[in-house]
Order: sequence, then C-alpha cells, then structure tokens
Amino acid sequence: MRSLLVHSTDVKAAHHLACFDMTRGTTLPFVPFAHATISSRPDSDSLTLGFQNLLLFVPMLLFSVIAHEYAHGYAALKHGDTTARDAGRLTWNPLKHIDPWMTLLLPAILWYASGGTVVLGGAKPVPVDPRNYRHYRRGDIIVSLAGVVTNLLIACGCTIVVAVLGLLRTGPLEPSAGILQGMMATGIRLNMLLVAFNLLPIPPLDGSQVLKHFLPRSWVLPYQRVGFYGIAVLVLILYMAPRLLEYWLHPANSVSNALLDAVRPSVLPSAIRWMQ
Repeated sequence: MRSLLVHSTDVKAAHHLACFDMTRGTTLPFVPFAHATISSRPDSDSLTLGFQNLLLFVPMLLFSVIAHEYAHGYAALKHGDTTARDAGRLTWNPLKHIDPWMTLLLPAILWYASGGTVVLGGAKPVPVDPRNYRHYRRGDIIVSLAGVVTNLLIACGCTIVVAVLGLLRTGPLEPSAGILQGMMATGIRLNMLLVAFNLLPIPPLDGSQVLKHFLPRSWVLPYQRVGFYGIAVLVLILYMAPRLLEYWLHPANSVSNALLDAVRPSVLPSAIRWMQ
C-alpha cells in the first residue's frame, strides 16, 4: 500500500493522515445579505439576513455548494480517484449532498441564536482517496482548489447573467428578470465569500489542504488533527474574533462590489427591491 504522506516513512502517521484526507467538505460562511445592494460597501455587509433575501439565497446556496462539492469529486476522478463516482456523489441531486447536522440543524441553530446574522454550515463532504492520485501532491492541491475555483467561476457567471438580463429593460419579462438579477447579485456575494472562507487555513477547510504541502513534515500530522475541532474553532472565531474574519473576507467583499459596480448600468428597476 502506498504511503499517503509522501514525505514521511512512518506508516502509522500516513494512515492517520489518510483518515483526515478521505473527504473534502465545504463550509459555508456567515453570509450578511440583507444589504447586498448594487451600491453597498463592506461597512454595510454585516446586517441581518431577511426573509426576502432567503428566497434568493437558498436556491443559489444549494447550487453553489453542490457545484463546489461536484468539482472536488470531478477533479479527483480526473486525477485517478474514482471514490466519489463510485459513491454516487458525482450528481446534481441535492439530496445526495445534504448532511442532517451540517446542512440543516447547525445553520438553523446558529441563524436563530444570532438573530439571523450568522449562517454557518456545510454539505456532506465528497469522499476522495488521495492515495489513488497519479501524482499525490499535485493531485491533492488541484482537488483541494477545485471547489473554490468553481465558486469564483460562478461569481463571474452571475455577473454576466446580470448584464444579459439588463437587456430586458422593457416588456412583460422585466419583473421576472429583475428577480433573477437579485438572485444573481446574491450569487456573486455568496460565491466570493465561499472562495475566501474555504481558503482559510483551518482544517478541514480547503485552504488547509493546500497549506499542509508547504509545511515542515513534522508539522503536517498535528496540523491535520486540528480538523477534529475545526468547526468549533470556526464558531469561536465568529463569536469571539469577528473582526479577524472580517479582515480575511474583506478582499472577497471588495471583488463582489467591483463586479456589482461593473454591471450597475444593467440593473433593472424591478431588481432594486430584491437587492435591498
């Protein structure tokens, strides 16, 4: 059996690392969307997620998370690992990606307890086995980044859709196009936040799966073990050091604002109420 930890000769350590690397999961950040307007700035990105915004947020959230997970599994398949495909996870069926605790209960509890300001949860991690990659280090890095790259592409795609829908300024389809523009604006912000949040170097987030390949070999296993407490660490940061997280997410908010500003002239009158 090939050792998973390519720099280590310790078979036991390699086995433990395999246990950490068998899945890839996406963790959703708190997403302050109540003021996701076309002219909003980062200082207004910390308000309550309202019911109207949930109507736009939930469909885009499901699509973005499924795409993120699908990308992990598809990238793994291209690098020689069929685990996700064999488990039936290379599918767009949302039921296959729902985890009762991470997808339903944890987000609901945090959303209720925080008065709608915090949404933290995740999809069921896609199973992968890095030992099957043709080139372990390169494959593991590419698979780890596949999800966030997909979210970045979705954000860019949403921007294009906003511009295209702006061509329907007159006519009976304008109200519906405005609602879709509001959903696409939500998609831009959501996916940029997913990019930044998943790149946090806190196991088991995707950023940690990349960083571990650049750490001294003696640090890798202890670092990966943080994954047992990763969700607890994230919740503590949300409640005890929110400013730290705000600084990390600031570039993502800035890119979101830049993308929204680029399509500002295309925003339909009927879309404004869906962006407030």
